[in-house]
Amino acid sequence: MSSSSVLGIAPLQSDATTGVSVVFLLILLALTAVIIAGGWKMLAKAGEPGWGVIVPIYNTYLFFKIGGNSGWWLLALFVPLVNLYALYRMSSGISEAFGQGAGFTVGLFLLPGIFHAILGFGDYRYRGRPN
Repeated sequence: MSSSSVLGIAPLQSDATTGVSVVFLLILLALTAVIIAGGWKMLAKAGEPGWGVIVPIYNTYLFFKIGGNSGWWLLALFVPLVNLYALYRMSSGISEAFGQGAGFTVGLFLLPGIFHAILGFGDYRYRGRPN
């Protein structure tokens, strides 16, 4: 018997639980790296600084900008329900700027990090800000 069992103290985690936690953390870090790298490449394709993807609020401003929206739309994100329209508008603008349609807009709205990576790593070209 271990000393912790004798004292009635249970170990915090078993070795198996720790192993699963480490694997989960590594997968999460890899997914995060792919999302950041994809967003970086997407911004670079649009002629914006790629490092902007890692700066909170500034990245959203850049996403509005490449989608042909004013930076003032950032303020709309603080208004309930209006924020959903602002995010849709941002997603739609990015989709149109890369020559994609409504399906891609829905993807950008629901899973933005994944779809930013698809735009960044894919053969998509930035065609300019939509009007």
